[in-house]
Amino acid sequence: MATLAVTNSFSAGTTIVAADMNENFDDIEAFINTTPGVVQEDLIDAVGDLIHGDAADSVGRLAVGTNDHCLVADSTVSNVGLKWAVPTDTTKMPLAGGTFAGTVDMGDNLIEEPQIKDYSETVEAISGTKTAAFDIALADGNVQTLTVGAGTFNIGIVGALASQSNSLTLLLTNGGASTATFVAGANGGGGNAVHWAGGEAPTFTTSGVDVVCFTSFDGGTNYYGFVGGLDMSIPS
Repeated sequence: MATLAVTNSFSAGTTIVAADMNENFDDIEAFINTTPGVVQEDLIDAVGDLIHGDAADSVGRLAVGTNDHCLVADSTVSNVGLKWAVPTDTTKMPLAGGTFAGTVDMGDNLIEEPQIKDYSETVEAISGTKTAAFDIALADGNVQTLTVGAGTFNIGIVGALASQSNSLTLLLTNGGASTATFVAGANGGGGNAVHWAGGEAPTFTTSGVDVVCFTSFDGGTNYYGFVGGLDMSIPS
């Protein structure tokens, strides 16, 4: 294990430049002759990161440089023992185990080979009773509820991830009360009408709930629709 030790005494404001202070060394210890827990010197590592010690915490941890290493207290050495090491950072998820405490935004990046257990999907309740053209945004959720009233208009499906498969499950209330046409893309953007089995849109329930599913295999250019169930009533 390679070790670099700085054993001189320094006054407040002294800067120590350790040219070899980088991740290629397993262990770098600096012995600074000052009050335990209060480091008055600055250290600069080989890549130019300033590691400023004026605000050391209760365990002597200093600011972290871009190498994700920092100086931490080492009780095995005299005076103030500072060890160059990877700190324990409770703000970062460990490589194994751990529990997320908030929202994780993957930014449409790929997750490979996951095993998923006990998951749920966001349900977006589209507000109001729709009687004119509007869009359903996939960004709001892949499961949505919708109530429509009388009128003839387009319902667009927008926000598909380009070149990927996208899907929407719609709990449609009173779908037969309108003459609505579902289209791929914005409602007025000239998108393709949804493809239905036999080339004919289903007859939705005038007063009741239907479950309707839409899927696209080309990033939202074309959607294929099918009915999961019409007039989803509780059996008498």
